[in-house]
Amino acid sequence: MPKNCSSDFTSGFFENFESSFEQFARVIERLKTKEVMRMRHSDLESLITIEGRELLRRMFEEHIRLRGVGDIGSHVIGADGVIRSHKRLRRRKITTVFGKVTIERIGYSDRETSSLFPIDAILNLPSDSYSHGMRKLVAKEVAKSSFDDAVDSVFQFTGVPIPKRSAEVLVQKAVQDFNSFYASKESQNAKQEAMQLPLVILTADGKGIVMRQEDLTQPTQNKARTSQHKLKKRLSKGEKSNFKRMATVASVYVINAHNRTAADIVGEFNSQKSTNKVPKPVEKRVWASIQRSTEEVLNSVFEEAAVRDPLLKKKWIFLCDGNKHQLSYVTKRAKSLGIVLTIVLDIIHVIEYLWKAARVFYPEASQKGEQWVTQRLLGILEGNACHIAAGMRRAATLRKLKSPLRDPVDKCAKYLLNNKKYLKYDQYLAEGLPIATGVIEGACRHLIKDRMDVTGARWSLAGAEAVLKLRSLRSSGDFEEYWQYHEDQEYFRNHQDLYADIDGVLTNFGVENLNH
Repeated sequence: MPKNCSSDFTSGFFENFESSFEQFARVIERLKTKEVMRMRHSDLESLITIEGRELLRRMFEEHIRLRGVGDIGSHVIGADGVIRSHKRLRRRKITTVFGKVTIERIGYSDRETSSLFPIDAILNLPSDSYSHGMRKLVAKEVAKSSFDDAVDSVFQFTGVPIPKRSAEVLVQKAVQDFNSFYASKESQNAKQEAMQLPLVILTADGKGIVMRQEDLTQPTQNKARTSQHKLKKRLSKGEKSNFKRMATVASVYVINAHNRTAADIVGEFNSQKSTNKVPKPVEKRVWASIQRSTEEVLNSVFEEAAVRDPLLKKKWIFLCDGNKHQLSYVTKRAKSLGIVLTIVLDIIHVIEYLWKAARVFYPEASQKGEQWVTQRLLGILEGNACHIAAGMRRAATLRKLKSPLRDPVDKCAKYLLNNKKYLKYDQYLAEGLPIATGVIEGACRHLIKDRMDVTGARWSLAGAEAVLKLRSLRSSGDFEEYWQYHEDQEYFRNHQDLYADIDGVLTNFGVENLNH
């Protein structure tokens, strides 16, 4: 410690934090040296960051030491009814965002019973060696980038190395309360703004994720075993489908009606700016699962919608791409729940079919092809899908086009005819209903493609599910609220549920129950 420090000052204000003050004084002394005085500001930033971490680590550790070792008396009684009267001082190390700290605590035990540590309950320490702050940081970083990048970012932020395998385990633990979190939210009332809006929108889509072979479904595993790889270290184009497992992506939100005409929609797709203010989704939740079946996810979709409209006063809209399995299930589910469900086929998918058909008649990116698509889109939006389907088939026949050249035309016509009862766009637009699945398309891109579809990545089932849940929480704006809930559940699991009377234990230590 520097000689010019006042002993009276340090013995008073810094009592019990002597090591922290020693580090603080050491940093101050170093900042005065000629070496540091010549540093560029970036080098100075690095120096203070590194030395500052050690200061924070010591402060954290000494504060914990100040709290005591958790000696609350002669014994504690566990939830199993066993009186634990044998006391023993033990140590454990915790990796925090500041570095590793050592915590001394009294353990209460009895023969052939697990020990209970009251100070662990006071601090809500985790069951393993990583603090909740470190767990949270890892979860946030993994939600944004690959595991390799995430552990590197954690090290850059904290100076604390964490093995990739440890990060994978922590992430899976981090999402264990995902389902119960949203189940608990279902009992809460939606925001007043959402209660007043007339439309509740339900959407779902499927997206494939490249998996490790053992985590593929059985039919896909069989295909994977028999497929021939063109490349040794990665899957080439066309081979990924044999190594993919479908994740179901879902979204539910409330929105205001937005009346438009067919001409308005065509103008939007032709890059004409609309003068009408487009309403924004409210109370939006997006999520995805690769472990749960499509039916289970769709059940959750209906449950989420019911939270936003418990009295069934809104108009329920299911926006989809025409997936037959989804359509069949949601129709039956809505009927069983007594819900009048309006099904709308995503106009974006219709346009994609139209463009493929247009290339049969006109060169790609030609102005005439664009005009052909625009005219037929306008007709479909005006409620004439069947007429448009018949017209394009007739045009292909008159030009004496044969298969496979005319196949895109026939596929487009078939798509329109098979889904004609979901193509009542003239009615949908008049009622102000949305006709495009922009929210779910964005969810697929954010939840899966941007994070899961990394070149060379093959996911485990548990790992993929964990990352999907973390990204879902971030997309829905629920991460911070979820994390508080998760820490509360950790307290119940690791501490409260182990004692016969946790309140008595805490009272003896002079604190209140940590249950928020």
